[in-house]
Amino acid sequence: MKFTFAAALSLSAAAALAAPCCLAQSGNGLDNPDWAEEPVQAPPQFSKDRLMPLDMPAHVSVMVGVDPQTIVVGGDGVVRYVIAMTNATGSTNAVYEGIRCITDEVKTYARLNASGQWSLLANPAWKAVNDNMPSHHAQAFARQGGCQNRLATSQQEIVSALKTGRMANPGSRRN
Repeated sequence: MKFTFAAALSLSAAAALAAPCCLAQSGNGLDNPDWAEEPVQAPPQFSKDRLMPLDMPAHVSVMVGVDPQTIVVGGDGVVRYVIAMTNATGSTNAVYEGIRCITDEVKTYARLNASGQWSLLANPAWKAVNDNMPSHHAQAFARQGGCQNRLATSQQEIVSALKTGRMANPGSRRN
């Protein structure tokens, strides 16, 4: 079968027109009024030995890191992960969270309690990533690779961005 330039051009144009349609149906766009969050799985096991450090402001005295094996990108466009914070004495706190990149919102699903067990939050709610007080770890994770151009990419791309530090914030330090 022989393709002409006109036929190739027609196929390219058809593909270009179809692409926005398919992206809009992916479930994580703002233009989808039927968006719904997928059921959240139990917090995954994490390891302090695998933590990838996040760049945090200089005034943050704890080490903050994400376990790359806990990063999951859902079909709903939510990036779920475990972030751990370790203080100078070695005590570790952790949270299981999700970021909806397209809306720049974060939700905390569970916290690791003092006995090492996950404590699920009764009514987790979405809130702005930049309103993540008193800690800015979710914002740091989102800006350093968790979200790329307000999109949830893939686990591999997120880990790659975190490794290269290409999205690190000026004025911060890798802790």
